[in-house]
Amino acid sequence: MDATPDLRDVSAPGRLAGPDEGVSTSELALAARNHGLPLEALRYDTTPPGLHYVLVHYDIPYVDGAAEDWRLTLGGRVARPLTLDPAALRERPAVTHRVTLECAGNGRARLAPRPVSQPWLVEAVGTADWTGVPLAVLLAEAGVADGAVEAVFTGADHGVERGTEQDYRRSLPLSVAADPSRGVLVAYTMNGHPLPPQHGHPLRLVVPGWYGMASVKWLRDITVTDTPFTGFQQAVAYRYRQAADDPGEPVDVIAPRALMIPPGFPDFMSRTRVVRPGAVPLSGRAWSGHAPVVRVELSTDGERTWTDADVIADPDRPWAWAAWRLTWTAVPGAYTLTARATDAAGHTQPLTAPWNRGGFGNNLVQRVEVVCVEQSASGLSTADGRAAPSTDGRDPERVRP
Repeated sequence: MDATPDLRDVSAPGRLAGPDEGVSTSELALAARNHGLPLEALRYDTTPPGLHYVLVHYDIPYVDGAAEDWRLTLGGRVARPLTLDPAALRERPAVTHRVTLECAGNGRARLAPRPVSQPWLVEAVGTADWTGVPLAVLLAEAGVADGAVEAVFTGADHGVERGTEQDYRRSLPLSVAADPSRGVLVAYTMNGHPLPPQHGHPLRLVVPGWYGMASVKWLRDITVTDTPFTGFQQAVAYRYRQAADDPGEPVDVIAPRALMIPPGFPDFMSRTRVVRPGAVPLSGRAWSGHAPVVRVELSTDGERTWTDADVIADPDRPWAWAAWRLTWTAVPGAYTLTARATDAAGHTQPLTAPWNRGGFGNNLVQRVEVVCVEQSASGLSTADGRAAPSTDGRDPERVRP
């Protein structure tokens, strides 16, 4: 008889891909479950929920009906434990914050050697208006006891990871969780509507400025503790490690990043962009969890020279991405356009990837391959023989040659 299987047989330890190892079927399955932001959707100030990035560790919990039977408990080292349903939360004064969330693994697939996991490129980001009750208000209502140091958050998603069966749990130091200025929310709406299932319906945590693993979805329990939390997602996963036996440093605040709205139009397979000679508007978004982005630079010549873009930020929305823009005069040829952000605390995106074993926090500059070509005198044609649309959005049938 075969040996009785255990969880280690179905949940492998973390590893690095071999030098010639391609993306595996398991990684493709993860990529099919989780999706990034189409970069053209950077045009939206707030990301439509269906375009916002999604990362789900286990299964999306099924919550029937209006979820009024859902309960959020707040206990542990508090004077007055709370049990709250969604209606009770909605009775409290609501706050809305526009927050940019980014997955900690964004950029992982561009590392070498590549950590085997969700194969993100650069699209694991989105910005939404999140409405709910400030966590600081709930903690004050419960009365945090002397000596408490952290709040531990438990989601309803359950699974196994690296041999450990678990509910998804993360913690925050009380210096963050209980500070009203940090803007942490127990949220119940996204862009003015109830949370979609994949974004945590009916309740989730939103932690501005921190990578997305901190914003626990399907939130069902908050426990205040007098010792640091040492659960898997805190002490094992989400650590900056250089080696398997390295205890590492915790992943927390989002590093600066600028992303460009891809100019022109794309090749289907390579996504190489095609533009016409002349003035080409370039624009995008930039963000950082450390401080507001104050500078975005663009290079069109292989990063030999840089040009400052105009940065347009809303000081009333410090946790949301800023817009940036400039105009590039293109001439025929092949180019790599590079975007780089710097925040007010002096953090700048690197030109080489910051490697770590988990593939976290890779805020390598974005590089966009662009080909500038002349339009033929007769104009391009689509597959059915009609004139192709121009890259500036005008109707080619109404534009004189």
